[in-house]
Amino acid sequence: MEQAVKKDRETLSSKNDTKIYNIPQKQGVSIFNIPIIWFGVFLVLTALAVYTDNLPTGMIGALLVMVVFGEALGWIGDRLPIIKTFLGGGAIVAIFGSAYMVYSGILPESVAASINDFMTTGGFLDFYIAALITGSILGMNSQMLVKVGVRFFLPIIGAVLGAMAIAAIVGMMVGFTLQEAVLVITLPILGGGMGAGAVPMSQIYSELLGNSPSYYISILVPALALGNVFAIVLASALNVLGNKVPSLSGNGVLMKGFTYEKTTPKYEIGKMGAGMAAALTFFTIGFLLDGILPLHPYAIMIILIAVVKIANLLPTSVVEGASQWYQFVAKNWTLALLFGIGVAFTDLEAVLNALSIQYILIVAGVVVGAVIGAGILGKLVGFYPIESAITAGLCMANMGGTGDVAVLSAAKRMELMPFAQISSRLGGALILLGAGLIIPLFL
Repeated sequence: MEQAVKKDRETLSSKNDTKIYNIPQKQGVSIFNIPIIWFGVFLVLTALAVYTDNLPTGMIGALLVMVVFGEALGWIGDRLPIIKTFLGGGAIVAIFGSAYMVYSGILPESVAASINDFMTTGGFLDFYIAALITGSILGMNSQMLVKVGVRFFLPIIGAVLGAMAIAAIVGMMVGFTLQEAVLVITLPILGGGMGAGAVPMSQIYSELLGNSPSYYISILVPALALGNVFAIVLASALNVLGNKVPSLSGNGVLMKGFTYEKTTPKYEIGKMGAGMAAALTFFTIGFLLDGILPLHPYAIMIILIAVVKIANLLPTSVVEGASQWYQFVAKNWTLALLFGIGVAFTDLEAVLNALSIQYILIVAGVVVGAVIGAGILGKLVGFYPIESAITAGLCMANMGGTGDVAVLSAAKRMELMPFAQISSRLGGALILLGAGLIIPLFL
């Protein structure tokens, strides 16, 4: 009897505990998974350190500003009616908000320099992209990876042909020569970004056309920057189109039957560490082979990871860890990275100086042409038009690795990073090769 009473008491206590602990908690507004009031405290303290010149130097100070300011700008951008729907939302506000802070002097020069160093010589951009490439490729289905890879270059070719055709047509309509429309505007936009595109292209132009490389850099940069803006805007527009016309979109899947090997994740810190080590190792191997193979280290890295995945060479724990590490990085550092892109890679003055109606129309024509060409030829090889247009089209027309992050973030399809990098790196390399062949035709 006593045992029965004791059991009833324990049951009652358990039920009471359940009632106590299962009371629904009212969820308030949060930013970066931090209650908005506490995030405001972090923001004020960060701003205090920035504007009293007491921000720690190096990685700590730079990353703090990028995370806190980037998340704040992203949160605002995702809630501005027109911007969140048609202009890329938080992604574009984080980039151009930070670029404006540098341009206007709101962000102190010393802080901007610290962020620039962290993004470039500090390697944060490479660190981020290495995690995304490694985790997303290793998370793919091996058979579908082979099936997709061999088809992907056709929509890239479609993007190049579409961009050149529409740019030439629009150029002639607004009074630009074919040489100006194709060489000065189209090729730089499609050329793989600043370091892998505009800089080596300026060397090619200098050797074949005369003048110094710096002269051509000043001409190429506005096209590159404006093209990146249109790519981000169209990425958001394509996401909206995909939501309204589901038959055109794979919701982040490139082709029918293509899936990522995802299960309900049980995040393990040890596995994430292994995934980080794998990402850093693959990235390093890309640089080791850079002097041997005539490819960009990112391109080498993509090919190598794909081969390893297809051959099933890595232990399951490392594959799972790489996927978990990729998800952690994408979830927590994307807006921070976009803020850094605005500071380190977006020259707002160059963009504003290029804002003539004729120039804008041709740049828009290049990006639209890339979307149309990639979308049509992508559909012919079995890709979803939206995903094909984003990866083979917009990621050819943006600013390389930085643009890939911004475009995929605006399109809400970060899992397409490997294909974005194929467009930016291998596609960009093809443009540089083509530039050397095309330029003599205009002489």
